Amino acid sequence: MVFLFETVKLLERQLKEVEQWHEELPQDDSSESADFPSLVSTQHQVNFELWHQEDLARDPDVSDSKIAGVKRAIDVLNQRRNDLIEQLDQFLVNVLSRENVNTTDQTELNSETPGSMIDRLSINALKIYHMNEEIQREDAAESHRKKCFGKLSVLQEQREDLRQCLDKLLVDLSTGKKRLKVYQQMKMYNDESLNPVLYWKGESE
Repeated sequence: MVFLFETVKLLERQLKEVEQWHEELPQDDSSESADFPSLVSTQHQVNFELWHQEDLARDPDVSDSKIAGVKRAIDVLNQRRNDLIEQLDQFLVNVLSRENVNTTDQTELNSETPGSMIDRLSINALKIYHMNEEIQREDAAESHRKKCFGKLSVLQEQREDLRQCLDKLLVDLSTGKKRLKVYQQMKMYNDESLNPVLYWKGESE
């Protein structure tokens, strides 16, 4: 296979990083990642930070001004999350091009890209960590912990199923059975020329 990484190791790394980052979050390195696993970790860290900002946004005791700041942080993180999904896919497109994997306009596309699957696996890793946290809660009722244990089993099954799907897609891309395209997000709400709230405000000032 033309891709020089193992999905099993990438997924194990995601789980380990969630544990490590709950102890100490590394500094966000905005420089371009030199290899695919590093880029996966960068995207994973954004999801980690986004997860905890989403938790803060649901605190009923937090002031409106604090919530406004959290919502803006979520908006920035979401944009970066999606940018990094695109970067993951572009990285793979570049590898396929460099290795001269032949496809045509008629070669089958996959509805979900490897980048979006890796993003789902990142969220899954976060769910696994926090669901296990609920199982370990000594102040929670036994019924709660039992329910969470059942959910954890489902999450672990989902993780393995999605890993197999990702492996299959990467093989298909490597052999030219499927082709990969990167579509720009075309998000409008952060674009001052496309969001009417922003461009009407600019004209009125």
